[in-house]
Amino acid sequence: MRNLFQTVIMVLLLGIAGLAIGYGIFGKIGGEYVDLDVLFSMNKNFLQRAVRSMAGIDDMRSKIVWCGAGGAVLGIFFSLMPGRKH
Repeated sequence: MRNLFQTVIMVLLLGIAGLAIGYGIFGKIGGEYVDLDVLFSMNKNFLQRAVRSMAGIDDMRSKIVWCGAGGAVLGIFFSLMPGRKH
């Protein structure tokens, strides 16, 4: 049970770190960071979706989420490495 808890904590920590790193790398438009509310809000209005798509917000969001997923995968890998002291 303790190994599972440690794995979950490692996945969460590295996943959050991956999101933060992804935001730091990909979260800028024109030298300014995009507000997190704008980045992760889902708008159903066609016009708002079109503007966000043209501005590259959807592509930016995907890259940031992929960085978070990569961090989570690293968390699984590091927590399950053989020879790691528990």
